Amino acid sequence: MTSARTRNGCLVALAILIVVGILAPSAAMAVDPVNSSFLRGAIKGHDPVAYFTQGGPAKGKSAHSHEWMGATWYFANAENMELFTAEPEKYAPQYGGYCAYAVSQGYTAKIDPEAWKIVDDKLYLNFSLKVQKIWEKDIPGYIASADVNWPKILSGE
Repeated sequence: MTSARTRNGCLVALAILIVVGILAPSAAMAVDPVNSSFLRGAIKGHDPVAYFTQGGPAKGKSAHSHEWMGATWYFANAENMELFTAEPEKYAPQYGGYCAYAVSQGYTAKIDPEAWKIVDDKLYLNFSLKVQKIWEKDIPGYIASADVNWPKILSGE
C-alpha cells in the first residue's frame, strides 16, 4: 500500500519532469527549415521579393501565396509571387528566415520583418533593430559563423 505522501511526491516529481521537458531548450533538437507560423506563414506574412524590388518589407496578401519548403509564403502582388516561384533560393531569406545574428551564435530566434539587410544579393533578417545594430558591427564575421552553424542547427547537432 502506498502512502499519500509517496504518491504526492511522485506526482510532484513527474510534474517537474514534464515542465522541464517542455520548457528546457534542447541543443540536440532540429528546427524547421523555415521560420513560419500557421496563421502568418514565412517572414510573418511579408513578401520576400519586396525587399529586393521595393527596397523594404511589404505585407503579402493571401491571394498571392505559394508553398515552398513546408511553409506558406505571401506576396504583395502576382509578379512577386512569379519571381519567387521561379527562383525561391534567390529571394528567400538566409537561414530559413530565422535571425541571422542568433544563427551566428548557434541558436534560432524569431525575426522582425523591419530588421533586414541585403548583403551580396542575399536577404538577412534579425530579431529586432537593436540586435541588427550588433549584427552590423561584423556582418562578414557573423555570416561566416552562421554559415557554419546553420547545417548543425538544422540537423539538431
